[in-house]
Parts: sequence; C-alpha cells; structure tokens
Amino acid sequence: METWLVGLLIAVTFLVAGVIGIVVGMAIRKKRDEQTTGNAKAEAARIIGDAMSQAEAKKKEALLEAKDEMQRLRSELDKESRERRSDIQRQENRLAQKEESLDRKIDRQEKREEQLAEQNERVKKALEEAETARDKQLSELEVIAGLTRDQAREKLLTELDETLTHEKAMRVQANAQRTSEDSQMRARQILATAIQRCAADHSAETTVSSVALPSDEIKGRVIGREGRNVKVLESLTGADFIIDDTPDVITVSCFDPVRRKIAAITLEKLAADGRIHPAKVEEMFSKAKREIEHEVKRAGEAALVETGVPNMHPDIVRLLGRLKYRTSFGQNVLKHSLEVSHLAGLIALELGCDPATVKLVKRAGLLHDIGKALDHESEGSHVTLGVEYAKERRENANVLHAIEAHHGDVEPRTLAAFLVQAGDAISAARPGARRDNVEQYVKRLRDLEDIAKSFEGVETAFAMQAGREVRIVVNPDHINDAQMTIMANSIVRRVEDELSYPGTIKVHVIRESRAVVMAK
Repeated sequence: METWLVGLLIAVTFLVAGVIGIVVGMAIRKKRDEQTTGNAKAEAARIIGDAMSQAEAKKKEALLEAKDEMQRLRSELDKESRERRSDIQRQENRLAQKEESLDRKIDRQEKREEQLAEQNERVKKALEEAETARDKQLSELEVIAGLTRDQAREKLLTELDETLTHEKAMRVQANAQRTSEDSQMRARQILATAIQRCAADHSAETTVSSVALPSDEIKGRVIGREGRNVKVLESLTGADFIIDDTPDVITVSCFDPVRRKIAAITLEKLAADGRIHPAKVEEMFSKAKREIEHEVKRAGEAALVETGVPNMHPDIVRLLGRLKYRTSFGQNVLKHSLEVSHLAGLIALELGCDPATVKLVKRAGLLHDIGKALDHESEGSHVTLGVEYAKERRENANVLHAIEAHHGDVEPRTLAAFLVQAGDAISAARPGARRDNVEQYVKRLRDLEDIAKSFEGVETAFAMQAGREVRIVVNPDHINDAQMTIMANSIVRRVEDELSYPGTIKVHVIRESRAVVMAK
C-alpha cells in the first residue's frame, strides 16, 4: 500500500513537473517570439526611415537639377533675345543712316538746282553778249567782204549743215510727238476702259507670322524638355520658331509661305489641344498639311471659276492654288494673276476679239506667273520653269508663248502674248500694288544717272521724282539745241534697252535755260 502511494505521489510529482515545464516553456517561447517581433518591427521601421530619407534626398536632387535646367534655358532665351534685339537695333541704325544719307542728297540736289538757276542766268547774259558780238561781226564782214571762194563755200556749208541738223531734229521731234500722241490716245482709251471694268484687291505679306497663344504657359510646353518639341516642329515644318519675351505670342519665320502657313496652323492646333509632345506634333503637322493641300486645291479651282477658264490639268490647278501663298514685291501672285487675266481679257474685248480668243488670252494671263510656285524648289527663272511645267502638262502652244514672252525673254508674236505683257505691266505699276526697298530705290536712281552721264557733253544728271524724271545739264560749248533733241532720244533708247521696270520716265536736257523733254 505504501508502495502504491509512493508511486502515485511520484507520478503526480512528475505530472505536475511536466505541466510546470510546459507552462514555463510556453512563457519563454512567447517572450522570445515577442522579442523577435519587436526586433522585426524595429528593423522595418529603420528600413522605411532609410527609404524615406533616400527618396527625400533624390527629390531634392531632382528639384535642384530641374531648377538648374530652367535657369540654363532662361539664360539661353535671354541671350537669344538680347542678340535679336541687338540685330534689330543695328538694322534700325542702318536704316536711320540711309535716311540721313538720302536727306543729305536731297539737300545737295536743291543746292545744285539753285546753282543751275544762277548758271542759267549767267549763260543767258553770255548768249545775249554773243548774239550782239555776232551781229557786229556780220556787219563788219559785210563791209569788208574780203573772203575767198573756198572760205565762203566752207562757211556756207557749215551754216547749211547746222540748219539741216536743226531742221532734222525738229522733224524727228514733231513726228515722234504726233505718233506718240495718237498712239497714247488710243492706248489710254483701251486701257482706261479695261482698268475701270476690273476691280482687283492686292495684299502684302512678310516672311514671318505671329501665332497667338491662350497663355504664356504654352511656350514652355512648345519648347519641351531640353527643347525636343520645338526641335521636332522645326525639323518637320522647315520653319524657325522665335520664342521671345513677347507675351502670349510665338513668331514663325520662313521664306517659303506654304511651309510658314503649315507651321502656323500646326502651332495653333497644338496650342488649342494643350498636349504637346513629339508624337502629337507629328499628328498635328499631318493635319495642317492636309488642310493646306485642300485649301490650295480650292484656291486653284476658285481661280478657274472666277476667270471662266475651263479644262485645266489637275497638277496645274494645284500649282495655281499655291500662288495664294506666294508674293512678289509684296503683291500676292495669285491675285496678280487673276488681275492680269481680267485685264488682258477686257483689253481683248475692247479690241473686238472673238470669244475663243478672249478665253485664250484670259487663260494665258492666269498662267503667266505659274513658275513662281516652283522657283523655291527648282533652278531657273520662273518664266523657264512655268513654260516647262505647262509644256509637260500639254498646255496650249499660244499660252506657252505668252508665258515665255511676258517679261521680254523672247519677242512676242501673238496677240495673247502682247495682251498678257500689257496686263502684267498694268497690274504691277498700279499705285500701291508693289513695294521697293531702299536699296532698290537708290540703285534705280544711280542707274538712271549713270546712263545719262555716259553721253559726251553731259556735265551732270539728276534722277528726280523717285526715278520717274531725269534732268540732264549739258555743256553749251559742245551741245547745241538740235543736238539736245537727238541726245534726249538716244538717252530714252538706252533707258528702254537697259532698265526694266514699269512706268514713264521723263528726260529733260537743259542748256542755256531751255529744255527738251522726251517721255518714255
């Protein structure tokens, strides 16, 4: 019995010890797990803190880089803006210098006119004295009458030669004046009627276009990161985009008006959309190009409808529409071509031509400058290019000849060629139709004066009235009144042969306060 109790106590003791051991083990394991979890949480907190510190450092570094890049772009833009302002200032200074030079020339010219007036008075007095001396000499010769036969014959022939030269000059002048008056009266009637019946607009364009932006923020988007957007724009369009300090405006510069228009439309579409990146730039460029091509085609078709010219090759119609974006001396070439077509057709009607001839003349007038839509892309004059292009499209031979002859490259042989020449001259010479720059104006005056001064016996020459009038002062000891008329005609022919611009130039040859006037 006691053995059993002892065994039971031992069993109970072992059981209690096992339970206690299990409880103690679980407590120790729980404490160890809690310690491991705390260490893991601390490690996770440390890793998160390090990551946040690194992210903050990278964020600050990126901000600094962005600020540096913006500062660099701003510096480049400021530098470019300063350079452009400097260029503009230099151009303004050159123009101011040229204006001052012109003012000085005008002052010198006025002084020369005053000196000429004084010289005329002196020459008049000298002439009166010479006439008096000559009368006295003739009286003495009549009294003396001691001339030999050869001397008398020589003197008689000399006086007869002078008389015949004077009479020839007077007859040439009278015939020229009568012919000029008759032809001018008839030409004025025809041209005045044609011009009165033709009402045409004219417009002037430059090589730059301004595009308005919704806000100044769009400029930065147009530039793009490291200028990639504007580089893509310039590469696709072939135009220069000038982004300066002007608020809400970007300037598009290009000598090709079609490319400039496509570039401006592309920029307008991008500004309206607001999403600007290389792919979007290419998409908007394609849309703008299609719009311009459609507009070019419509402009060509509208020109055919307006002039009543049928059956035109589609390629010529599209090329004709491109003239809408082409200018010559500030005159829109498409409007100029329409005006020439109308004028030439009206002159043909005034001359009594049949309807088929009138249509041919209008067709030739419409296509006479078609080569100006090609001379940006090909070599050669617009006359040669226009003839070759129209010939390849099997255009009428009379139309080809009118295109070739409208600038005098060949002698006109048909009525259409003459009328297109006349219409072209009228359209170009109309006041306000075209503009010349200062260099061309000065060159024209210099050329006129050089032609006049090249004749023997000319002391000086002045081009006046913007090159529409030339006053020539000759040496009275070498040039007499009859020779003045012949010289004036010779100068007129030289001007007709060597200078080519529309209008009338008056030539005044001045000797001893008398002037002979010839008009070109």
